[in-house]
Amino acid sequence: MFTGIIEEVGTVRALEREGGNLHITVSSNISKELKIDQSVAHNGVCLTVVEQSESAHTVTAVEETLERTNLGQLKSGDALNLERCMRMDGRLDGHLVQGHVDIRAECIRAEERSGSWNFHFRYPATDPSHITVAKGSITVNGVSLTVVESKEDSFSVTIIPFTFEHTHFKTLREGDWVNLEFDILGKYVARLMQSQGFNS
Repeated sequence: MFTGIIEEVGTVRALEREGGNLHITVSSNISKELKIDQSVAHNGVCLTVVEQSESAHTVTAVEETLERTNLGQLKSGDALNLERCMRMDGRLDGHLVQGHVDIRAECIRAEERSGSWNFHFRYPATDPSHITVAKGSITVNGVSLTVVESKEDSFSVTIIPFTFEHTHFKTLREGDWVNLEFDILGKYVARLMQSQGFNS
């Protein structure tokens, strides 16, 4: 379980294909503190550390993960938002994030607004549990954010300067693809309504 509060922005150092899997080696300031078999969110995707050194760590993404997320599009030198799993004795500063990406979305507009930045994203509206609500929570590439404008297949968020500088939002451009994890509470409500026959 995660909070969506990014600890560190890592850099992709190596990518190695093995069958349908992708081994991703990332350098970061927290790599030296990680342990083998530890769960770490990479752009919001919960992955297990399989190798670790003083300056880097390696995780493996399986084929299903590559199909559902933007990890298959990574290139050497790309930035990755990193977060270790939450501590049960700490404050929940973001919202409950599982690290299980639901779908990819395209950045369709990015604009600076006098000290903040607005980002607009569009995704296929094929699953009734993939919903946003204004002032609700959404996870974009592992970052816990508040929805500003909500539509059936799109939404927008506002990024404050601190988040912009300390995540990879500062490199995000129109046309880039991001990972979305919808609010788990909203998904449960949508599933309950479906089970009760409320399909539209």
